[in-house]
Amino acid sequence: MSSYLAEPMFQEEAPRSGKTRKVFALVTLLLGGAALLSLPYNQEKPLDLFALKPAASTLRGSSSLCASARKMPPASALKFAALNGARAGCRGQSTCVRAVGLFFGTQAGKTEDAAGQIAELTGLEATDIGEIEAADLAGYDGIIAGVPTWHTGADEQRSGTVWDDYLEEIRGMDLKDKPVAVFGMGDSVGYGDNFCDAIEELHSTFSAAGAKMLGYVADGGYESYTDSKSVQDGKWLGLALDNDNEDDKTPERVKAWVDQLKSEGMPL
Repeated sequence: MSSYLAEPMFQEEAPRSGKTRKVFALVTLLLGGAALLSLPYNQEKPLDLFALKPAASTLRGSSSLCASARKMPPASALKFAALNGARAGCRGQSTCVRAVGLFFGTQAGKTEDAAGQIAELTGLEATDIGEIEAADLAGYDGIIAGVPTWHTGADEQRSGTVWDDYLEEIRGMDLKDKPVAVFGMGDSVGYGDNFCDAIEELHSTFSAAGAKMLGYVADGGYESYTDSKSVQDGKWLGLALDNDNEDDKTPERVKAWVDQLKSEGMPL
């Protein structure tokens, strides 16, 4: 066992700084932990640590992962290590953890509240989009994106959040066939002519990057709105929510949408 676990997982030519050593240690720890978690559990049979050999061998060859992590801030490096570590542990298994990112931008906190409801139903962690870089989105197996409509009537950058800053970069990414679903908040009474317009903007952005868009919802059931750019061919391009006027309907709408995403192939 010691020959597999004692060997360094990565080769390093130059001396590491204190910060680099910390990131390196975190990456190694998380990747190694993923290898342990990937092993089958049997209450009646002791854990065979020699079964770590395949996983450890794979991880020792992952120098590119460590090199990438060293270039990131510590918080991003941690998320990077956890994500890639989980994937390393999943190799060769028919069922395992698959990483779906649940991200939101918010102005008044309502989109964050809706993201929290989705998180409770899925076990995901709701994360403010401002806490990651746009390029990090490519590392997920699926994406659920939440957005408010703040700049009503605008033709672009309608959310007033960090999403607006990332749109151009996302459009240029290669997200071919990655499942993506969008939900949005709006006020169907106060801004009935532009209800949840920002859903369309995020939808078109991810679609331009090649993503497989999920979560379309049939139009209907909203009492007050008169128009929206996010309705096409009789369907919303995502889940439209109105916590200003119909907050009592939000839990039911969110649950039905999460069930729909699972049935459509979102790896939840």
